[in-house]
Amino acid sequence: MKDLLRIADLTAGDLARLLRLTAWFADNPYGSEGLLRHRTVVLYFAKPSTRTRVSTETAVVRLGGTPISVGPGELQLGRGETIADTARVLSSYASAIVIRTFADAEVRELAAAAEIPVVNALTDGHHPLQAIADLFTLQERFTTLRGRRIAYVGAGNNVTHSLMEAAALSGMDIAVATPPGYEPADDVVAFTAEEIERHGGRLLLTHDPAEAVKEASAIYTDVWLSMGDPGEERERRAADLRPYRVDAGLMAQARDDAVFLHCLPAHRGEEVSADVIDGPRSAVFRQAANRLPVAQAVLYALLQGLLEGAR
Repeated sequence: MKDLLRIADLTAGDLARLLRLTAWFADNPYGSEGLLRHRTVVLYFAKPSTRTRVSTETAVVRLGGTPISVGPGELQLGRGETIADTARVLSSYASAIVIRTFADAEVRELAAAAEIPVVNALTDGHHPLQAIADLFTLQERFTTLRGRRIAYVGAGNNVTHSLMEAAALSGMDIAVATPPGYEPADDVVAFTAEEIERHGGRLLLTHDPAEAVKEASAIYTDVWLSMGDPGEERERRAADLRPYRVDAGLMAQARDDAVFLHCLPAHRGEEVSADVIDGPRSAVFRQAANRLPVAQAVLYALLQGLLEGAR
């Protein structure tokens, strides 16, 4: 397996291996600092980033390499050079490419032309690095994932998609509560249902947040307006999603030991109340911190050829 473009690229064994590697890097942050010695990794960000950019740059440094972060105005892509030509050129300089952009098709085209590993650092459809950090955070808290329920409440989006795929591969129960018209993508639902059939667990798609969070060990949400969503949709989305806000009342309907997760940035008072995200059941900052060992684990695994790949 050369690239990580979505969680569905992984086998269940690959995901388990990445979680073990993440745990190892969390305990041994400089344990493989010779892997990228005298080598570079290109980080291309067409969207703003805090956690992904800083964690991935730091991961490259901890692996002994030098990160080169660039944006759309710094490469010839902005002046008409093709994605394929850019991929071929960067392959002759760097050891890997980490890309955050809009269309998933652009990342697939880049990966197809590149001779080096390509990592999806967020697209409109998927956010695989986030989902691995999410599961690792729950594994730290509960030791085992199988049989635990994670409930996602809000609009189906890239975070939802990767979370569903990861939960299915790990044998978790995944419940997704969205307003009508905000459901996750059909192909993700199909993959999740197929993998849950194979690995155990259950899938629940509902419009009722209370039904989703019942017996949940974690409640997860995201902002109401994601990067790439038109600003003129804000009022409509706010009205549609207001009943899906995670507050103390909704948390009380989950398990007593349930935690709150959010990929950040968060808007207190919109998708989550301040008393929840800043309260004792919130794991969001541990979740954010875990993005660093996850980035190390993914780069290490791809560069060392440790992942089998599902396709």
